Amino acid sequence: MKTVLAPIDFSGVSEAVVAEAAALASSFQGRVVLLTVIQPPVITSEYAPMMENLSEITAAGEKAAAKNLARIEDRLKAQSIPTEIVQVNGAPVAHIVEQAQKCAADYIVMGSHGHTAVYDLLVGSTTHGVLMRAKCPVVIVPPQKVKAAKRK
Repeated sequence: MKTVLAPIDFSGVSEAVVAEAAALASSFQGRVVLLTVIQPPVITSEYAPMMENLSEITAAGEKAAAKNLARIEDRLKAQSIPTEIVQVNGAPVAHIVEQAQKCAADYIVMGSHGHTAVYDLLVGSTTHGVLMRAKCPVVIVPPQKVKAAKRK
């Protein structure tokens, strides 16, 4: 059985990523592994008083992500697509590549947010990082596909 890893962040491109991953998995009677990586908030010294709320903020993010993942999992299973969900905390690129190895992913389907080259240079691109490190093919869902899907 082929495995499609679909890392999602619940942004605007996530629905298109799930649809593409489901279509790919369906085409060869495979399964989808939905992955979300919760990034801890960045704390600077001027926000030190907020650090005591850090665990509450992280827990709320984890709870919301788990609820959204379960909803998507139910939808895919209703379409007869075997689905597994994974939720981890930390650096997205490292966790996506690690999860691809753990689940023996045949493909990674992920979205591109369509940021400018300057943004990617300054902030970094999760998609680019995964592309450079993945051992399997990476299918990138462009932001234009999301816009086209919304028009229909």
